[in-house]
Amino acid sequence: MRDVKAANAPEQESSAAWRWMAIGVLVVAAAGAALNVHAQGMGGSGPHGHAGGPGMMMFGGPPEHVARAVDHMLDGLGATDAQRTQIKQIAVAAAADLKAQRETGRGLRDKGMLIFASANVDAGAAESLRQQMLAQQDLSSKRVLQAMLDISKVLTPEQRANLGERIKLREAAMRDRMQREQREHRDRPQK
Repeated sequence: MRDVKAANAPEQESSAAWRWMAIGVLVVAAAGAALNVHAQGMGGSGPHGHAGGPGMMMFGGPPEHVARAVDHMLDGLGATDAQRTQIKQIAVAAAADLKAQRETGRGLRDKGMLIFASANVDAGAAESLRQQMLAQQDLSSKRVLQAMLDISKVLTPEQRANLGERIKLREAAMRDRMQREQREHRDRPQK
């Protein structure tokens, strides 16, 4: 009995190594999916220079949240009621389209988990999925750009310039806050 176990030991070690490697790949894939969920699930990124680019935050969430984000964006710009109404319509339509695209993205991430959790990871299937995910993210990016272009047609050049300045100030404030939080976290005594 001992000889059989000894003979099977290298095979078992190899199998265990493959299992650990598969778990590692799964953890990396899950981390990537989590980042993608964070980037897309919350309406993408915002005007703070994250992956989605300017305006993504405005297009996430239910219509009432989108309308509130539009109002917040337009506060202090001297936007007319007609401009607010038009921009809200653009933003709500984009949010609906992006919600459907986020659901598609979730389906692709689920498919990725199946690929990486299988006994034998199919590199061709993983690459095909990666390309599908890139195409899906490109569609989302194009939809956001179209909404931003449509909104830019509603705003005056002066309003757009003021909005741009406000976005720069928010980016700087966000960067400062994140750096401060990182310093505080780094300097916090370890328990």
